[in-house]
Amino acid sequence: MERESSSRLYKARKIEEKGISEISAESRPVYHLSAPMGWMNDPNGFSVYKKEYHLFFQYHPFSNAWGPMHWGHCKSSDFVKWDYLPMAMAPDQSYDAGGCYSGSALEVDGAHVLFYTGVIDRYREDGSHDYRQVQCMAKGDGLDYCKYEGNPVIDGSMLPKGSSTEDFRDPRVFAEEDGYYLVAGSRGGDGYGQVLLYRSENLEHWEFLSVLDKSRGKYGKMWECPDFFPLGGKQILLVSPQDMRAVGYEFHNGNNSMFIYGSYDKKVHRFEREEITSADYGLDFYAPQTLLTEDGRRIMIGWMQSWDAGFMKDFLDWSGMMTIPRELTLKDGRIYQSPVRELEAYRRNRVEYTEKQISGETILKGVCGRVIDLQVEVTEFDFRHFTVHFAKNEEYEMLLQYNHSRKCLTIDRTHSGLVRDVVCRRKMTAEPAAEEGGRKILRLRLLLDRYSAEIFVNDGEKVMSSVFHTPMEAEEIVFDTDGRACINVTKYDICM
Repeated sequence: MERESSSRLYKARKIEEKGISEISAESRPVYHLSAPMGWMNDPNGFSVYKKEYHLFFQYHPFSNAWGPMHWGHCKSSDFVKWDYLPMAMAPDQSYDAGGCYSGSALEVDGAHVLFYTGVIDRYREDGSHDYRQVQCMAKGDGLDYCKYEGNPVIDGSMLPKGSSTEDFRDPRVFAEEDGYYLVAGSRGGDGYGQVLLYRSENLEHWEFLSVLDKSRGKYGKMWECPDFFPLGGKQILLVSPQDMRAVGYEFHNGNNSMFIYGSYDKKVHRFEREEITSADYGLDFYAPQTLLTEDGRRIMIGWMQSWDAGFMKDFLDWSGMMTIPRELTLKDGRIYQSPVRELEAYRRNRVEYTEKQISGETILKGVCGRVIDLQVEVTEFDFRHFTVHFAKNEEYEMLLQYNHSRKCLTIDRTHSGLVRDVVCRRKMTAEPAAEEGGRKILRLRLLLDRYSAEIFVNDGEKVMSSVFHTPMEAEEIVFDTDGRACINVTKYDICM
């Protein structure tokens, strides 16, 4: 390894340091990670290093719009409170001059090893355009990182026949008993997405093993940001397909993220698909990545924004934020997602109502705010619609509405202050959960943090994530129904 101290990285770090100091804490979310400055998208390198949680991210520090990708960097001891660190990488080599794209990280022999996609983007002397994506490595100490002198470690010569050298990215590396494995997103010879599997004994020399799964012409034209891990007796392939068409309420038009449930034969490197579900049913969620904690929890974090609705940059001095990290568990054959338990340490000022009868609009004293953990249980369903209005005043509001006859939950940001023609509503199916004795309860948990809402339904059976821009003074919460409902409500402020 050679220590890289490029002038480009040094200058970018100085600009970053100045930019962070000029952005007030009051303009940021309280307990969600936001861009230090400029633009943030995909989470990268979500990993444990020296018993701390590190997260890198796709980063363009020079404007609030996407640009040549750098790697931003932060760390946390509890997944909730994050400390910014100096950016880790800038595009400063021939093999990544077009950008340091998404990737992953792991700890090996005391070093923090990063894998990322380098973009070769140049014009040859004959005028032809040379654009390729290759997989690269860097090593560091948790603060400074040196790019491997033998980069790239995987290039187009190691692709299955017919696969695109232009759409080949997002390496996810992990260790097994017999060596290191890496999955990467790719566009196959049929023009559709696929996930490729590689193996190495030393992280430097890799061999192609197999195609784990393919879109098969149904799930998008390119598969990005793959992750591959066991969970509760199943093997999960987590991917983010681009350019999908809507399928009922399960998948929406555009870029999605999905769990592929299956089984995996390690001896022959064969993954057998069994079922596919969406990873998030909201308006803003993409490119999730996981890590495994020392206590055995599988934790997932995602980018809380949509490529086609990047309106937050119009309102703020930064653009891009992450979801709350979520614990994944397998229950009754389905992945459940819950906010990391560490968040509970920051809850204050409990307000509780039990068996509250609702008919028409109802305001509950003490139940309001924009930085809260709000839990609502609906226990009686003598209505067609039950609605939670939040981030509300006379002019603005966000809506979460449950249609009991259709068993459908809708999130709606139409009146949240938008002035652009972006998608504002998304629906998903939601069945009340059966309790002992035949009683049914619909559980809704709303995590609000100034500019975002994450809705966890029935203890995380499904999740909806959305960003919105609404003035902070709009903080009312109103419950409403066109019939009669009975609800239990618990609200906490989140205080850092």
